[in-house]
Amino acid sequence: MGQITVEKNIAGIEGLCLITPAVHGDSRGYFMETYNENDMKEAGIDVVFVQDNQSMSTKGVLRGLHFQKKFPQTKLVRAIKGSVFDVAVDLREGSKTFGKWYGCILSEENKKQFLIPKGFAHGFLVLTDTAEFCYKCDDFYHANDEGGLAWNDPDIGIEWPEIEGEYDGTPSAAGYSLKDGTKLNLSDKDQKWSGIKDYSVK
Repeated sequence: MGQITVEKNIAGIEGLCLITPAVHGDSRGYFMETYNENDMKEAGIDVVFVQDNQSMSTKGVLRGLHFQKKFPQTKLVRAIKGSVFDVAVDLREGSKTFGKWYGCILSEENKKQFLIPKGFAHGFLVLTDTAEFCYKCDDFYHANDEGGLAWNDPDIGIEWPEIEGEYDGTPSAAGYSLKDGTKLNLSDKDQKWSGIKDYSVK
């Protein structure tokens, strides 16, 4: 027990948690528990996860901002290789912090995990040559249930690190790059989402 430290309600956004595991290391390497149900419950996080996902992305890839419409998921995310800037945006109806965002660095070095409750949009930017990203979900994948928001919506105002470029009124990646010249890389789908003013789960 007691193998995690949990920061709750980060940036005043209820439910967002940043989790730091205890890492036991010596000259041979390290060991840590990546998930312990008892520790989570002791920290007040009572979530039953049913699916684990893993992805690999290259530098400059930005995935998001995604949410689920009818089958919202709580997600526990972390980077097991490389480094990403991970973002959550509050989309909960009636929330005092609706539209507010929070971002944090998740990396293989800091080993932090980010708990994102149901009702948030989520996305991340890859800051290293490659990044491998893992996340636990408390509901299964449902096809055709994904919604999204424009990653650069000025009404949300996410301050993505390393990105340079001029906003042209669209979520297109054209004209954007990282400071080292790496072009921003988004899927076709992620370059077509609307802003939060048009947000709807219907």
